[in-house]
Amino acid sequence: MEEAYNKEEDAGTRLRILLALRVKFDGVKPAKASKEMRRSRAWATKWLKRFDEHGFEGLKTMERSGRPPKIDRGTMLSVKRKVTMERSGWTIKEVREFIHKEADVTYSERQVYRLMHQWGMRAIVPEKRLVSKASREERLAFKKGQQGS
Repeated sequence: MEEAYNKEEDAGTRLRILLALRVKFDGVKPAKASKEMRRSRAWATKWLKRFDEHGFEGLKTMERSGRPPKIDRGTMLSVKRKVTMERSGWTIKEVREFIHKEADVTYSERQVYRLMHQWGMRAIVPEKRLVSKASREERLAFKKGQQGS
């Protein structure tokens, strides 16, 4: 088991192996072992029960299925590529409408925000009074301090 601990790369699994080693082989009480690891007794009880039922494999983090994506991977990559290539920026609503147009899927604004965050982007948030007043060329040419000098 010590060999498994040394080979394990996942930090959470290593901590659970250490818990099992302390309790099962060193004879430490679960409450004391959990306190040493700065975890709750419920956490220790849960993982020790899984260790008793499934052995070493029970201590590993299992994959979670989650909800499957509404859009297939290829379409999402295409949308991401088009959105990230645009230099002028996108609002959340624009990205949401673009996804709906490209994939015929409706995401909430919150989900689009999450997607953009995953892509390493921040949405532009125009001030209400400035929306659609200046042309794209005017917005690109504008630099602070040059107007009105």
